[in-house]
Formats: sequence, structure tokens, C-alpha cells
Amino acid sequence: MPRLATRSLASSGHAKQCVTWRANRKRRGHPISPETLRRLLKERGDVLRANRKRLTKEQDPERDRQMRYVARKRRQFLKAGAPVISLDARKRELIGNFKQAGRTWRQEPLDVLEFDDPNAADGVAIPYGIYDFGRDRGFVVVGASHQTPEFVIAAIRRWWLSEGRHTYPQQRQLLIEADCGGGNGNRCWLWKFGLQQLADEFDLQITVTHLPPGASKWNPVEPRLFCFISQNWSGQPLVNYETAMKFIRTTRTESGFRCRAWLDNSHYATGLKITPEQKAQINLKPHQVLPKWNYTIEPPAISGKK
Repeated sequence: MPRLATRSLASSGHAKQCVTWRANRKRRGHPISPETLRRLLKERGDVLRANRKRLTKEQDPERDRQMRYVARKRRQFLKAGAPVISLDARKRELIGNFKQAGRTWRQEPLDVLEFDDPNAADGVAIPYGIYDFGRDRGFVVVGASHQTPEFVIAAIRRWWLSEGRHTYPQQRQLLIEADCGGGNGNRCWLWKFGLQQLADEFDLQITVTHLPPGASKWNPVEPRLFCFISQNWSGQPLVNYETAMKFIRTTRTESGFRCRAWLDNSHYATGLKITPEQKAQINLKPHQVLPKWNYTIEPPAISGKK
């Protein structure tokens, strides 16, 4: 009896059931081979299957209402010619000769390190993406420290200085779509304080709509920005920061999508807390619709009217 066949059979979701079935048949004097058992399982419709992510631990009852509100706000801002951006961070990447998921056309495979040991890395790359709906453009700030609210605000500020204020010179409104976690969480006051600083510096009225928990995969920055970057550096070790930046900057699509990148070598400390004085400076205007996820940050020059 080939050992390989036994391992393949044991890898199925019915491994325990198969072992019990064979043991019972053997006790009754009717032994059954793995090949026969595999054939019988196929006849009843069983095949080798992987897990699929479909379930959520808790689904907020207002989830669908919030998704409709996010889409409605997006249409409203785009119709007025105002900038609308979707933002999120991608998983941390180790900088070094490490294996990268995917395959590339080569005559010989690339040799990489056997283990993804962070101690052997030259650093980490934290790609924070900003997708501009109106222009179908991406802007990625690659951090080398931590994904903190300060880092997120610095990334948005860099995008506005590099592209936003030149593309939308007459606009004084900005709509941000983000999920509820990380450095841009809806309950993070340091994030809101950073937005207030941006609003004051650039005289911007900043509206934020958060995607409800469990809906981050529908954040537009994922299918419109990060998926193309992942395809571009598929199977390519990120041996240094220059290599990572090159693959981001050369990401293209037939529809005209283009992407820019900026390397942020600053160190961002974790564990910071907002002070009462900073919190008092936030001119926060919650929306009537689901205020826990929707709010506007206004500069001092604008009245309290939303």
C-alpha cells in the first residue's frame, strides 16, 4: 500500500471518518484499500476541499445601511468634483532575499532564504495605499517603522502635497473611505486629532466614512490598487527598499491605472495616548446617519453647520 496515497487521503476533511470506516471494515473481516475508499468517497460527492472565508463572528445589524451610505457619499462628492480617496495598509513585507508568493517566467528558479526570519531581514516595508477615485490613480507610502495614526496622517499629507492640492486646487472638501482598524480606526482619537491638523493646515473640510467591521475586503483600495501591486511583484523577492518601490511605481493596467510611491524612513512610536488638550482641539461633527462610523472634521474657519 503506497504511503503517499495514505497521506493524500488523510489530508481530506474526512480523515477521521475514513480511518474509522476502514477500521470497522477490517474488524468485520472486510478490509478496504485507500484507493477503494477514495473511489467510494468520490461517488457520494466528496472531494478534497480547502477552507473558505465566508463567516463572520459578529455582523453588525447596520452593516448594509452603512455600505449604502458610503456609496451614496462617494457619488455625492464625485459629482461635485471633490476628491474621494480610499485608504488602507497592506501586510508587512520583510526586506531581504525572502520567498515571495507567486511564480515568474524564468529558465531557473531564484534561490532564496529557507526561513522567513525577521532577524535576517534588512528591515520591514509597510505599504500604505491611497486610491484616488476621480483619477483612477494610486499613491503608496512605504513605511519602515510601525503603522500608527501618525504614520497614516503623514501618508495622507504627503499625498495631498504631491497630488491632491494640484489636482483639486479649488476644492476645500475631502472624502476619506477607510476601514475600522489599524492607524485609521473609527475609535482612535489620535487619528482624528491628526485629521484636525490636516484640516487646519490646508483649510480642508474632511469627511470620513468607515466601512463596518468585517467588510474590509470591500474597501476599494484592495481590488483597485493592492491586487495589481501583488501581481506585479509576484514571485520577486524584495531584496531592498528600492526593489519594492520599483515594483510599485511600475504597476500599470490596460484601463490606465498608474501608481506613485514614496519611502518614509521616519520612526513612529507606538503606544501614544491623546491628551485632553489635544482632544479639545478636535472640531468633530458626527453625522446623523450612524455617527460612530461617519463624521466630518472642520477647520476653525468653517462654521459648525455640516
